[in-house]
Amino acid sequence: MGLLNRIVQSFEVTHDSNLTITEQLVANYDLLPVEPEKRTWRAYNYIAFWTADTFNINMWMIVSSMIQLGMSWWQAWICTWLGYGVIAPFLVLNARPGAIFHVMFPIVNRTSFGMFGSLWCVFNRAAMACIWYGVQASIGGSCVLVMLRAMWPSIYDLPNSMPASSGTDTRDFLCFFLFWLISLPIIWFPVHKVRHFFLVTPILMPIASITFLVWCIVKAHGIGPIMHQPSTLHGSKLGWAMVVSSMSCISNKVTLVTNAPDFASRARTSSAALYPQLFAIPLSAAFVSLIGILVSSSSQAIYGTAIWSPIELLGNFLNDNPSKATRFGVWFISASFMLAQVTTNICANSVSAGCDLTALFPRFINIRRGGYIAATVGLAMCPWNLLKNSNEFTSYLSAYSVFLSSIAGVMVTEYYIVRKGHYNVKDLYNAERGSWYWYTYGINFRAYTAYISGILINAVGFAGATGCVVPLAATRIYELSFFTGFGVSAIVYWALNRVFPVIGAADTFEEIDVSGYERTARSLRDVEEVDDETKDGGSDHSASKR
Repeated sequence: MGLLNRIVQSFEVTHDSNLTITEQLVANYDLLPVEPEKRTWRAYNYIAFWTADTFNINMWMIVSSMIQLGMSWWQAWICTWLGYGVIAPFLVLNARPGAIFHVMFPIVNRTSFGMFGSLWCVFNRAAMACIWYGVQASIGGSCVLVMLRAMWPSIYDLPNSMPASSGTDTRDFLCFFLFWLISLPIIWFPVHKVRHFFLVTPILMPIASITFLVWCIVKAHGIGPIMHQPSTLHGSKLGWAMVVSSMSCISNKVTLVTNAPDFASRARTSSAALYPQLFAIPLSAAFVSLIGILVSSSSQAIYGTAIWSPIELLGNFLNDNPSKATRFGVWFISASFMLAQVTTNICANSVSAGCDLTALFPRFINIRRGGYIAATVGLAMCPWNLLKNSNEFTSYLSAYSVFLSSIAGVMVTEYYIVRKGHYNVKDLYNAERGSWYWYTYGINFRAYTAYISGILINAVGFAGATGCVVPLAATRIYELSFFTGFGVSAIVYWALNRVFPVIGAADTFEEIDVSGYERTARSLRDVEEVDDETKDGGSDHSASKR
């Protein structure tokens, strides 16, 4: 038994030896409020973060489906502005508790779903992050292939030694694995230091993108026919096509809306996580999508058909014995896209999965270990198989956006309407009856009732998206799934809290920690060491707000 204990202890993360088993189940060093010296993210770091996140292949191609629906380029571009302009305020709203109290999404989620009820929400977000890590790595592998082909053209004809059942071949798997390896060293860095890496992509990618655009316009002798192509949709068909397209942009960022506190918790000041994110998201998305439209339009003049994937287009540049200058240009641009994919995977998936897995298994996992687990899952899941049937994968992602929007609706309502900015940071790590976030055996059934309600209103429409015959009204509701899921869960949660008030419900909005906790050391015991005077004051304060 002693040997088994030693083996188990060897896998544990560093923690205070005086912690009880219960304390080890709800916190570790990475889950505590971020120390003041690690609140290093300034306004320009958030601008760089979102610029880096939007410069990826998915964002480049996001308007392709809109134009294929029959919209003109400028109508599709308006949808991009609308979608990302609308989602940015929701992200900033949900990020606010992290910026004020310096806690991450799994801890913020405890305030609404409960100490143990939050685990399901955290698991949902962790699963999504791991899946997306693999998908983005698979796309990044295509960038590596073009890079290597620009240097060694013979790699394109690399003999295959993998069975057909693998779903891939030796060449593609090699490139995927190389991208996967390149990403691993970045995961090692803690969140407050990885911000430096995000400064590279906002400098490199605009240079590469504009170079790519100029190159395509020169080869096409103009900007191509897409820019002059009129819309084939009119009236209500055009209106709903624009709604659906805008919603696809919104769904693309729902995962980051949910876990917005993860990065906001590192903000030097609360304002650093406010306006930079509010404006950087739509501006950077609009810029990247516009470049994608112009490049793809030029590609139609060059090849006779629009090529929306920048990597596929760069691969075409390598056909027919390209010059050394062409090969270098392709290498530089594809290397830039590869770096952008790494950045996207780290900021949107690795860190998020690390934070969430830490909350699920705080005794054994920290953010760094969680990031490497996400990378391992991303490799083991064989993500290239998911991308083979894009329609099924898109339906799956749409369904998950419904789950996440309902979680966000509850969280935002909890912070701004129910407790109105009042936090009890000490109780965020207190799994005892009577604490603010204990609710009923650690689960807030008000939150789960609201969460399920937000899902159910979209259930019939989702069935229609999978091929079932459903009423048109259900389809329209599902097409607005973010707003219906968020709105219904928010309203139901507010109503239930009116009928069944919670401890700490406030009458006036004030962002304050009633426990008076301020993190100054590594130990979880800091949470317990609140003097009696402060503790009494916190209790009186909370009682007056009920």
